[in-house]
Amino acid sequence: MRSSGSATQLVMPILSAGRHRTPKQGACFMEFASYLAGEKWSDHPACTHPVLAALARDVNDLASDATRSSFTRLIPRVVGLTSDDLHFTAAIAVHAASAGLPIASMDRQRALAVGMICASDSDGSAELRAIAAAAFATAPDAEKWARKHLGSSPPRMLSVRTAIAIVHTAAVGIALACVPDADERLGQLLSGAIDVAEQLTSPLAEPAVVEYRLAHS
Repeated sequence: MRSSGSATQLVMPILSAGRHRTPKQGACFMEFASYLAGEKWSDHPACTHPVLAALARDVNDLASDATRSSFTRLIPRVVGLTSDDLHFTAAIAVHAASAGLPIASMDRQRALAVGMICASDSDGSAELRAIAAAAFATAPDAEKWARKHLGSSPPRMLSVRTAIAIVHTAAVGIALACVPDADERLGQLLSGAIDVAEQLTSPLAEPAVVEYRLAHS
């Protein structure tokens, strides 16, 4: 699919924020993904994991028009990029939280810290805990508050709904942060999450839209 990326972009409508009833009105990131997957026009297509799709919608809506247009090249990569593995859900959530934690406002830092602890503890992965630890090094007060807030409660199973809340908080935290490169960080957040998702689903690392359509027709 990447080899035909330039041809695909020729027929893509201009990416814009929000939902669109038809392609003639424009498209958000996930609406165009639904089109590429041969699904019904929707910003919640089945072809992409719901947490990754939620992040893509948030980044699409929060980025500036100029930056949003650069996301077009990423759209084919999310087609067929999904998994039922809890580690997939946790990894996307921790990736997003670690990106937002250093620069988000205090309230969002605390929410992200709680979310990252829950996600990494629920998954039990040493890799995710290391990512969380590196992020907490940039905001130790947020970690201290979160651990006190959580107390000695046993970790709960991370739900998709909770993971979506984490990635939303991270994206908004970056967009509203007092930094000069918020747009660039949003783009890096999305592309990085896609990289993580591809690594976790290596057979789908090169999602083929044509094969996906055949398999789901």
